[in-house]
Amino acid sequence: MTAAQKLNLVSIEDYLEGELNSPVKHEYLGGVVYAMAGATNVHNRIALSFTTRLDTQLSGRPCQVFNSDTKIRVRVSAQTRFYYPDGMVVCRPNPANDSFQDHPVVVAEVVSPSTRRTDEGEKKDVYLTIPGLTAYVLIETERPRVVVYRRSADATFVPEVYEGTAAVIAFGDIGCSLRLAELYDRVDFSAVMSEDGTP
Repeated sequence: MTAAQKLNLVSIEDYLEGELNSPVKHEYLGGVVYAMAGATNVHNRIALSFTTRLDTQLSGRPCQVFNSDTKIRVRVSAQTRFYYPDGMVVCRPNPANDSFQDHPVVVAEVVSPSTRRTDEGEKKDVYLTIPGLTAYVLIETERPRVVVYRRSADATFVPEVYEGTAAVIAFGDIGCSLRLAELYDRVDFSAVMSEDGTP
């Protein structure tokens, strides 16, 4: 028996159809399907701030913001993957009936203790292969800190760190900016659990 038979790989078509009716979201890595865990209130608060602040700035313009209910399809090597980022900006959207996007220019993940290794490792490595991507945004939940992996002139990605509520992230390619004071609006850091489980 081959490894593929043992894993009982799911076709892309079956995965996409199943996601339309599933009460639980799943990510898809080359035929293997993984259920996603739920998120905390602070995680959702920050993700909502990211999408709404950028969506307001992009109103009436070609680029659009999508939240965590829209997947990204990434083809890496001989494998197709689908991820649900916490937010993204797309300037060449897929057809309206699709449940995924192929051409994000900005992708954001809100980092939590359970997702940090994936967000900073696997997902970062895959997202940075997207040809039109200009920025991958990693947003912390325990303090006002954001790391932006930004595409440079030589097509490599360089990390930029923004700390403190006075910091402002510019997204020149889409004509937007994001103030950390707005991104973390109504977030009580004193109540956020640290990665070791202490407040």
